[in-house]
Amino acid sequence: MQDRIRLLVQLQQTDTRMLEKRRFIDRVPLRISEVDEPFKKASAEWEKMKQKAEAVAKKKKDKEKALEDAQEKIGKMRARTSDIKNNKEYQAHLKEIESSEKEIAALEDQILQVMTEIDAAQNEQQEFGENVKREEEKIQGFKQQLEADVKRFEQELSRMKDERTGLVAQVDADTYNLYLKLLRNGKGLAVARAEDNICLGCDMNIPPQLSLEIRKGSELVQCPQCYRILYCEVD
Repeated sequence: MQDRIRLLVQLQQTDTRMLEKRRFIDRVPLRISEVDEPFKKASAEWEKMKQKAEAVAKKKKDKEKALEDAQEKIGKMRARTSDIKNNKEYQAHLKEIESSEKEIAALEDQILQVMTEIDAAQNEQQEFGENVKREEEKIQGFKQQLEADVKRFEQELSRMKDERTGLVAQVDADTYNLYLKLLRNGKGLAVARAEDNICLGCDMNIPPQLSLEIRKGSELVQCPQCYRILYCEVD
């Protein structure tokens, strides 16, 4: 393969590797966002569960306060039972005590029910919270790996930039300008391999005569379809 074509192939290979690494680095914020979004939703759901558990706990506290007040009330009522002399008032007083006892029994049942709700809410919150914590640890590990990859790729890009500068210095200006134009138009691919009379850049057929010229490597040959510079591997 002619030296000029060999240099262009090496330049293309270097640019391809650099482009892949730049694309990886550029996609990192999006990849972080993709894993962060479900985690944020899960965290928000966990916060709702936490608020629900707190609301149920407050409900229990309110019921206990109401029970305490009712017990205090009935205690006072029983204390003045002996002071009532009138039978009619006595009967009415007993009914009031009975009503308060029913209220206390209802409050006790409600507290038991609320305690069951608290247990269920706490268990749900704990289980979900553990899942969120495990997911957070996984995400942190994923982010740390991405950061390590970005650091490594940036170091490699710096090295490859120097390598590219050395290659460009060996290519004449006209050829390099053509290469840059094809690189832009070809979405990052200016030099493509030809194999079995097919351009692997656009997968279109190459005329046999053109394939012979490519194999000779005596001059630059462009694909008649995509205009990329063609080369072939010579055994």
